[in-house]
Amino acid sequence: MAKKQASFEDRLTELEEMIRKMEGGSLPLDETLKCYEAGIKLSRELTAELNAAEKKMQELSGGELTEMEDAP
Repeated sequence: MAKKQASFEDRLTELEEMIRKMEGGSLPLDETLKCYEAGIKLSRELTAELNAAEKKMQELSGGELTEMEDAP
């Protein structure tokens, strides 16, 4: 049975936590490298997902994305 993928927002939060850990400077070098590698992979996945969403929005709007107005 396939494992359900976490939501975009959950994965973005996970990436942010990885960054905080690495910036904290308390991780050993090998752990920092593993975290960096996982972060790069996750970043690429999230970027691809955003690009796909943007493409879908362009298709739905006839090729043009327009700014959305703030709700009152």
